Amino acid sequence: MTAEDAIRRSRAWFGAAGRSGMIYRSWMRNQGFGAEVFDGRPVIGIASTWSELAPCNAHLNRVAEAVKRGVWQAGGFPLEFPVMATGETLIRPTAMFYRNLLAMQAEELIRANPLDGVVLLSGCDKTTPGLLMGAASVDLPAVMVTGGPMLNGKFRGQDVGSGTHVWKFEEDLKAGRMTQEEVAVAEGCMARSNGHCMTMGTASTMACMAEALGMQLPGSATWPAVDMRRFEVAQEAGRRIVAMVEEDLRPSAIMTRAAFENAIRANAAIGGSTNAIIHLLAIAGRLGVQLSLDDFDELARPVPTVVDLMPSGRFLMEDFCYAGGLPVVLRDLAEAGLLDGDALTVTGRSVGANVAAAQCWDREVIRPLGEPLQPAGSGTAVLRGNLAPGGAVVKQSAASPALLRHTGRAVVFDTPEAYHEVCDDPGLDVAADDVIVIRGAGPRGYPGMPEVANVPIPTKLLRAGVTDMVRICDGRMSGTGYGTVVLHVAPESAVGGPLAFVRTGDIVTLDVAARTLTLDVDDDELERRHAAWKPPEPVHGTGYGWLYTQHVLQADRGADFDFLVGSRGAAVPRESH
Repeated sequence: MTAEDAIRRSRAWFGAAGRSGMIYRSWMRNQGFGAEVFDGRPVIGIASTWSELAPCNAHLNRVAEAVKRGVWQAGGFPLEFPVMATGETLIRPTAMFYRNLLAMQAEELIRANPLDGVVLLSGCDKTTPGLLMGAASVDLPAVMVTGGPMLNGKFRGQDVGSGTHVWKFEEDLKAGRMTQEEVAVAEGCMARSNGHCMTMGTASTMACMAEALGMQLPGSATWPAVDMRRFEVAQEAGRRIVAMVEEDLRPSAIMTRAAFENAIRANAAIGGSTNAIIHLLAIAGRLGVQLSLDDFDELARPVPTVVDLMPSGRFLMEDFCYAGGLPVVLRDLAEAGLLDGDALTVTGRSVGANVAAAQCWDREVIRPLGEPLQPAGSGTAVLRGNLAPGGAVVKQSAASPALLRHTGRAVVFDTPEAYHEVCDDPGLDVAADDVIVIRGAGPRGYPGMPEVANVPIPTKLLRAGVTDMVRICDGRMSGTGYGTVVLHVAPESAVGGPLAFVRTGDIVTLDVAARTLTLDVDDDELERRHAAWKPPEPVHGTGYGWLYTQHVLQADRGADFDFLVGSRGAAVPRESH
């Protein structure tokens, strides 16, 4: 065995002598592969989240074909395999409930099979972080290819954003500004091509995070799903993964502390989703990289929001792509000293070298740092106080400035469903300056921490012209959503966090400038309420739901499973023959 063969895991299968090798090779040959593919060339897995049940990922089978072309061109042996598709569009109770299962499945399949490297194909929100988590835990050479955003939505001569305009159309319908027939027409105008949300929602955000982390080829986060350059970059990724195997370039060498700092600053600059916080914490945990919730506030404070995209701005991902995409943002940050340009990427070069020649073609879409959409310090803020001792977050760029410092009466609901049952009631006891509190939506309580925190404004207030209210929840909000919504309150109510003890009529104060979220109830009274509190009955007593609720960590630790934190490596499993 040569030194080259020694680092090829696949040789333990396809290079084996005797009966074992015969079994492995012969069964692969029933697919029509010739004997020459077992000559020691790198075996590349293509982990695909393709599924017709995940509309954002429904074109990944064609992306996989492009990856295969690149692998063959570079002298590798490509083998595509399915992993769980967790599309937020259809799956219940929430795709987040299954992100850790996807990560676990991807990790075990990569480790258990004769793979030397892997290309990760993702699209909808949770597939990108789930695959990165799994790949990080195995730590074989890996490169990500995201499926790309849809083309811009078009309705009545205007651009409309998938997700973002769902909230707007719902408000318009409830307020009587749109009819149900008009909404039906609008539905077909928002999602008019393959791809994920074309707003700066979580799918677009996580594609950009994969690129900012160095795990995706430069510029590839933003090409539309139906643009042929999406398939060109997939083919390039196939060629590149073969070289990465030769170089033994692994995720642990790429996703370092410096890479996570770059991603956090990039997220602030693009006005990215708050969900990036949970996913980046989980990925870092798999690698043993020290990253905390407070890092997201501290590192983002000097960074202005420069990408003018919905829901914070006007444009959509297609416009961002044609303006120059993420490389322009990274180059601008690097030139301002806000990016570690030496961080290594899947290209084998530094991020600084990758983006040095990036050019911006539209400074309306990607603003100069000196003329930003939102000033430095207006990104996602981390809040603490007696209502959120483990932390909470608020996306300032999607909030109403007048509500970022607000005191109001709490109107409390134990579940999102309890709120929805009464939110249309004209007799609901709620006023515009109240604070809507939704609990029972955290990682363990729902379970799965769904994107329900930005509940709609009560109908009677919408019809009176109210467009925003302070809302507080231990759940999440879609990256396509907007409003003054405090999210990810930790500890969650289901485990006895202070949110469980809030009562209607209590006074709550939000002060984003001071980074505080406080309940005007003294400690003794909170202790009395705690003593009288009973935890909710678990939703699941068996199966995956039981496993999830027993082992999920809180939001401030990325909501991963406690037993999956850390890397387990790529040691070849024991032979069974």
